[in-house]
Amino acid sequence: MTLNKDDGQVDMDVTELPQLIAEFQSWLQEAEVAEPNDATAMSLATVDAEGHPSVRMVLLKQVDEQGFVFYTNTESQKGVELLHTLKAALCFHWKSLRRVVRIRGDVEIVSDEEADEYFNSRPRDSRIGAWASQQSRPMDGRFTLEAAVAKYAAKYAVGSIPRPPYWTGVRIKPTQIEFWRDKPFRLHERRQYSKTENGWQKAVLFP
Repeated sequence: MTLNKDDGQVDMDVTELPQLIAEFQSWLQEAEVAEPNDATAMSLATVDAEGHPSVRMVLLKQVDEQGFVFYTNTESQKGVELLHTLKAALCFHWKSLRRVVRIRGDVEIVSDEEADEYFNSRPRDSRIGAWASQQSRPMDGRFTLEAAVAKYAAKYAVGSIPRPPYWTGVRIKPTQIEFWRDKPFRLHERRQYSKTENGWQKAVLFP
């Protein structure tokens, strides 16, 4: 363990996933204070069957030693691509802190119990929206969406709203994590950790 003289933070030669997740959670907590909006926002990169990449923003809903979880419609473009390749990449950019975390990993669908618990915690209108929106598919106009919202709002006017079968959580199980920090003259700090058979191997990268 060594002390980073630039900012007084402790820099550990991390070789185990729990320590990496703890460091990420520490950075996230700082971002939740410093960032004006959506510190949990992350870019999600996928590829289609022909190898064409796509990237979009999603919100992190849970992180632990099992991985990074967000929720989506599995019939959407990202859902189809995630289930086809079972691979994805994430990127957090906290501009106020001048920090980035990049993650690559394998895709796993969360359990029905986890998905139900989170779905039921969402605002009622968001649950209606999950039924009404045919995510990523063309629609005739805004009225089509509004009509669908009205339809499901009437259908589930009272009582609980079940989770749509196509709506669930996706867990990215990391195989590589990189911590990036801004440094003067663009000589940035990059620490990359890759999963191996013997644990997590650290590499310090040129900026």
